[in-house]
Amino acid sequence: MNANFTRRDFLKWSGLGLAGLFMPRLPLRSVFDDIFDSQQGRVTTNLLWTYDRPAFTGKQVKLFWRDLVLPITDIAISDDQTAYNRVWYQIGDQGYAYSGDIQPVQTVLNAPVSDIPTGGILGEVSVPFTDALDKPDGSSPFGYRLYYESVHWITRAIPSRQDGKIWYEVLDDKWNQKVYAPGEHLRILSADELSPLSTDIPDAQKRIEVHLNDQLLFAYENEHPVFVTRVASGEAFSNGTYTTPTGSFTTYHKRPTRHMAAGDLAANGFDLPGVPWVMYITESGISLHGTYWHNDFGHPHSHGCVNLSPSAAKWLFRWTKPLVAPQDEFAYDVFHRGTKVQIME
Repeated sequence: MNANFTRRDFLKWSGLGLAGLFMPRLPLRSVFDDIFDSQQGRVTTNLLWTYDRPAFTGKQVKLFWRDLVLPITDIAISDDQTAYNRVWYQIGDQGYAYSGDIQPVQTVLNAPVSDIPTGGILGEVSVPFTDALDKPDGSSPFGYRLYYESVHWITRAIPSRQDGKIWYEVLDDKWNQKVYAPGEHLRILSADELSPLSTDIPDAQKRIEVHLNDQLLFAYENEHPVFVTRVASGEAFSNGTYTTPTGSFTTYHKRPTRHMAAGDLAANGFDLPGVPWVMYITESGISLHGTYWHNDFGHPHSHGCVNLSPSAAKWLFRWTKPLVAPQDEFAYDVFHRGTKVQIME
C-alpha cells in the first residue's frame, strides 16, 4: 500500500502483535537493533504472571497487576501450535508475558498547544495512561484514567495557576462534562493524518469482510485485498452471550471518539472513555472500533462489536465512508449509506 513502508514501520504499525509470526525462529532484536529501545507494555488484566519461557506451562517468575508499565525487550513465539496467539513479550530479565494481556505502549511527551480552535480538536493519548481530573489542578479530584491511543476532543488549553503548565480541557461526550489532562500527555492529531485514503477508488468498489471463525477482517478494492488484520468479536460472559451479528451492513455512522459504557462493572460491564475510530453498522450500537483495553486479537473478546487495534481501526476509519472532517464530531448518513461490511461465520 506504500512503497516506502519498511519492515520496521510494519512492526510498529502492528503494535508488535503479529510481528513474531513472520520470523518464528529469529529473535527480532538481532534484526532491528533499536526497535525495543522505547517499547513498553501496559498490563491490561487484574493480575499477570511472567514465565521462565513463552508458555503457560512454564515456571511462574513474577506477578504484576493492572496498569503497571513494563519494558518489552523482545518477542518470542510459543511452541504451542494450537494457540490462536503464539506471541509472547520478553520483559527484560523478568521472564515472558502473554502478549494478549499487555497493551504495547510508549511514553511520548508533547509540547502543549495553547491555541485550540473553536469547536475543539482531536488529541490522542501518547503515554501509557494519564489521569484526567475534575479541574486543571494537580490536587483536584480524579475524573477518568485515559489510556494510550485513546482519542478525545480537546476543547480548551488552560494554564495551571500553580506552575503555569498547560492542561487540556477534554469533553466527556457521554455525560457532556469536562475533565482536564496534562497537555504534554496528549498529541494533537493533524488534518493530514486524518485525511481519507484511496479516494481514487469508487465507493462501490470498496468493501469489508469479517470472518468470525477465523477472527480476521479483510478490506477489498476492486475485489483485491488491500488490508488484513486480526479482530476480536463477541463472546460469552458470565452475565450473558454477546454475539456479533452476521449479514450485510454499512458504516453509515462514524465517530473519531466515543465514551462507551454499559452495565455493572463488577459483572462484565464496561466504562471506556475515548474509544477511538468508531464505525457503527447497526442502530443498536454494534460497531468496528479501536481497542486499548486488551491486545488479545484472534479470539472472541467483545460485547458484540468488532474490536480492532487502534492503528487498524484508524486506517479503516480513513478508508471508509462517510467521510468525517477533522473538525466534526461525527458523520451520519440518514439513508444508511457507507462502505459495505459483510460479516460471516
